[in-house]
Amino acid sequence: MSWLFGLNKGQPEAPSGLPVPPPPPPPPSGGSSGGGDKPKDKWSNFDPTGLERAAQAAKELDKSRHAKEALDLARMQEQTVQLEHQSKMKEYEAAVEQLKGDQIRIQAEERRKTLNEETKQHQARAQYQDKLARQRYEDQMRQQVTLNEENLRKQEESVQKQEAMRKATIEHEMELRHKNELLRIEAESKARARVERENADIIREQIRLKAAEHRQTVLESIKTAGAVFGEGFRAFVSDWDKVTATVAGLTLLAVGVYSARNATAVAGRYIEARLGKPSLVRETSRFTVGEAIKHPVKVTVKRLKSKPQDALEGVVLSPSLEERVRDVAIATRNTRQNKGLYRNILMYGPPGTGKTLFAKKLAMHSGMDYAIMTGGDVAPMGRDGVTAMHKVFDWANTSRRGLLLFVDEADAFLRKRATEKISEDLRATLNAFLYRTGEQSNKFMLVLASNQPEQFDWAINDRIDEIVNFALPGPEERERLVRLYFDKYVLEPATGGRQRMKLAQFDYGKKCSEIAKRTEGMSGREISKLGVAWQAAAYSSEDGVLTEAMIDARVDDAVKQHLQKMDWLHREDEAQTLTPPPAGATGGGGKMGFTLPLILMFLLHDNTQHTTCSSFFFFYQKTTSSNPQAAA
Repeated sequence: MSWLFGLNKGQPEAPSGLPVPPPPPPPPSGGSSGGGDKPKDKWSNFDPTGLERAAQAAKELDKSRHAKEALDLARMQEQTVQLEHQSKMKEYEAAVEQLKGDQIRIQAEERRKTLNEETKQHQARAQYQDKLARQRYEDQMRQQVTLNEENLRKQEESVQKQEAMRKATIEHEMELRHKNELLRIEAESKARARVERENADIIREQIRLKAAEHRQTVLESIKTAGAVFGEGFRAFVSDWDKVTATVAGLTLLAVGVYSARNATAVAGRYIEARLGKPSLVRETSRFTVGEAIKHPVKVTVKRLKSKPQDALEGVVLSPSLEERVRDVAIATRNTRQNKGLYRNILMYGPPGTGKTLFAKKLAMHSGMDYAIMTGGDVAPMGRDGVTAMHKVFDWANTSRRGLLLFVDEADAFLRKRATEKISEDLRATLNAFLYRTGEQSNKFMLVLASNQPEQFDWAINDRIDEIVNFALPGPEERERLVRLYFDKYVLEPATGGRQRMKLAQFDYGKKCSEIAKRTEGMSGREISKLGVAWQAAAYSSEDGVLTEAMIDARVDDAVKQHLQKMDWLHREDEAQTLTPPPAGATGGGGKMGFTLPLILMFLLHDNTQHTTCSSFFFFYQKTTSSNPQAAA
């Protein structure tokens, strides 16, 4: 409705159907000019024509048939304007609220920052105060330490001064005492000398009287003893019964002493043969009298706990050799149970291939006692070798469980008697050994081990019933040995927790396989020493941890040492090959003439029975004895 009163600058167009209002009349000409000198008030600019036009328009509007629609339209426009104004007011209020929220957030952020800064300031102040307190405490402690050191130094100086004064006092006292003692001794010496000079005649007379009295006493004692012994001897000689009894007593005493000595020697030899260990036996599972007397409970418990074991427990061999030695073990065990005759066995091969270990396991598996002797102990015994050898076999025959007599390095004294230069004592000992092993026994079983079986005497070969070749371990056997000794010397101590040893993390199985490939040509003993070297490497380290690099280093050292040993052996073989043989060495009894049949015996024994081997050797012996050139 504002356009009706002429308040808007732009006049809206009149709605269709309404009369156009007449234009406002022009203002009177003299109105503005005549009143130019009068002051203008607030009503001076009021234009009444607007009201007139509004009234005229209202009348016309009332008369128009569209007056109601125009009024509604004007009302709607006014409502729209009011709604827009309200919406702007709402937007303004929302903006004001958002501004207030932003102000609150900013104030909260400022307060948080202020609190953080205040907290930092407090922390810095607290740290600084703590630092100052610590510094003050440290200064106090340093001052206290300095004061204590000063007091201690003063006390030490005081003690040293007191000690020096005490020493000086003691030295002065000792000096005075020494002077007084010297003066006293000097006075006593002068007084004694003066008294002796004054009483010299009296002293000499006393000495003469004592000597005369002692001489008279000795003479009277000699006269009395002579008289007593003379009377006793005359009484003894005059009485023939006493003389006869004395002679008979002395004779019986001599006979008793001689008989007791011989009986004791015989009993000692019997007990030694039955229960004592012979001097040639280095190791045995039998208990001697001394052990039974010293440890009776231990001996009894050990004997009760001893049970038959597997013959191949802890022994790593090739499948074919394992099958063969297992057959030997089963046969030996059944022979003992049935009280049959034992078979003698020869085990040959490189050192460290398990010959001694298998002999012990064979005895335990069979329930027998074992005794180990070495051939190198026989030659130094000289003339006593024959007696010692008989003692060994006498002692072996007394075993109730049966005895496995293992002779290690048997080629040291069982050499050929015809061609080898051996002493007469060793030859006699060999003959005694051949005499005691001429027939198979149900008391003992003979097992020989040698690295050079071609040096055996022919009679020794005739006493062998079974020949077993212990060769170097193959790849599979080496891997089994490496795993066995790795578990024994490394894994068990590391996992047991009782020893100072730890094991680093790596693939143990793969490492054992690699080591088995690198240790080609090494024996079981060398591989076991390799396990001990791993354990020693762990013990020598600072933290006790065995690493993969340490294992590889020990393996490299072992391989180098093995190659060096093999190089020494090859050089020795080449030197023996280049050395010309002595005269007559190429005959039928020579070394080369014996090596060939022995090799053939080993080859034939693997495929045929022992009788075939014996027949071959008997034929060869007859041929070489009749034609020495045939041995070539």
